[in-house]
Amino acid sequence: MSANTTQPTHLSRPLTGRQIWHGDDLKRSGEWIRQWPDGAVEEIDRAWRQTVNRGVSETQITAEDFPLPGLQGFFDELLDELEDGLGVVRVSGFPVERYAPAELRSIFWGIGMHLGLAVNQADKGEMIGEVRDESRVNLRVSDELTLHRDKDSSDELPVLSSRSRARSNGPLRFHTDGCDLIALLCTQTADIGGETRVASAAAVYNEILARRPDLHRLLCEDYYRYLPESDSLPERERIFALPIFGLQAGKLTTQYSRTFVEQAQSYAWVPQMSAAQIEALDLWAEYCEKLSMTAPFALGDLQILNNHQAYHGRTAFHDDVEGGKERLLLRLWLSPKNNRALPESHGSFWDSTDAGMPRSSIRSRVAAAAE
Repeated sequence: MSANTTQPTHLSRPLTGRQIWHGDDLKRSGEWIRQWPDGAVEEIDRAWRQTVNRGVSETQITAEDFPLPGLQGFFDELLDELEDGLGVVRVSGFPVERYAPAELRSIFWGIGMHLGLAVNQADKGEMIGEVRDESRVNLRVSDELTLHRDKDSSDELPVLSSRSRARSNGPLRFHTDGCDLIALLCTQTADIGGETRVASAAAVYNEILARRPDLHRLLCEDYYRYLPESDSLPERERIFALPIFGLQAGKLTTQYSRTFVEQAQSYAWVPQMSAAQIEALDLWAEYCEKLSMTAPFALGDLQILNNHQAYHGRTAFHDDVEGGKERLLLRLWLSPKNNRALPESHGSFWDSTDAGMPRSSIRSRVAAAAE
């Protein structure tokens, strides 16, 4: 558990390219929105029915089992946009209402197999996540005005795990997940709220570099974190050191969850953050807020985000259980073949830092998935 204190000179230069965007501009242009090509839904339906007829179970479906030859160019364009463009896309209009919940899981998995290798999302082996409110401590409708509150600094409350936060109906702070790509399919919407929030990591990087280079330098140095889904590890192996920002071969990578940092700070033997380090994290959160886009999910929306170059969060939400308005997103963690190389300093979090290699923060299960 060692901290890196060196500062490569290339980290002091501003980033360029389409990866830099401001939320208001992206929302106004709609550049991140795609529609399924003509005939896509019918082709997906045929591929799904083929797996049903052959008796292929949900997570055993391969790209070959779920043939989508007419969509390969479309998927390639999406992957290019995610890796070398905006870093976030949304494909609208899949008719989720035609299918039962179990059928949608198989269809979502089949589509995902054309975007990358699916990796486990939890220590106990969760391949398709269901993002819903499991707390059943719903906001009242009168609480609607609080739905956009998303405080990044910690409250005087016990630190909830990132999993507990995601499985509640509360807001999620800006963060990245432990995978290259996160894909979300909206199968049910909330009564109120539950909007996605996304921000360009490169835009946040540049703003902090321009306005507070002293704090930017700190964000390029190590912060101690708690490794999620690591209950099986000895206590001291659950803590790792990692910068928030890193560059490799000219490409940015970023990994951050305030929750991981807060959890690490609860261990007495972990060095406590300095006032300047805390200020840097607070400034990071401030620019995520300023530069972000907030957008509601509609039924059938498929949202895919590159965790190396975009941050995401959500507003709180209210479910109307009796009225059947209960928010449900299906989630895949994917490792695409065109993923970027990562700096060695990020190897403490990822299985592999090499370009084109399967990786995840859930160690030992990526290799099994690739076999």
